[in-house]
Amino acid sequence: MTESLANSLAGWLGQYIPPELVVFLISLLPILELRGGLIVARLLGIPLMVAAPIAILGNIIPVPFIVYFIERILNFLKDHGPVKRFARWLEARGRSAGEKLLKKHAKSLWLGLILFVAIPLPGTGAWTGSIAAALLGLDPKKSMAAIFCGVLGACVAMSLVAYAIPGAFGLTI
Repeated sequence: MTESLANSLAGWLGQYIPPELVVFLISLLPILELRGGLIVARLLGIPLMVAAPIAILGNIIPVPFIVYFIERILNFLKDHGPVKRFARWLEARGRSAGEKLLKKHAKSLWLGLILFVAIPLPGTGAWTGSIAAALLGLDPKKSMAAIFCGVLGACVAMSLVAYAIPGAFGLTI
């Protein structure tokens, strides 16, 4: 039943939304991000040179909003609602960890953020990297530059996984 529902949904979306927009929307989503967008692009038969910029744009758009607004959300939660204590603890813990990291690994911290975003594993990516950078109190502009570099790295890695490797073995969709 789940497969038929997925097929019906895909058929319906295909009637109303261009495949490029599907790739863009998937790349916007947390967890799936660019990784999911490029896989779907390959399955939809979108060429890499078309899919990559769409997926990068979709993945990078949420970053400034997360980096700049997660702190405002956390400040609101510290003063309102049932999670006041947790929000205060999270901020204090994040700032403390951020200060320690900056003192101990000032130069390699940005490389670490780039690699964290670039590695195509669940739980890593632009969304998680943005939240971590904001909670650690890292410089927003430097964080966004590192995250953008990480997204480019993820694009290279996923291009190999979704396009180059299957193509090298003659696999077609």
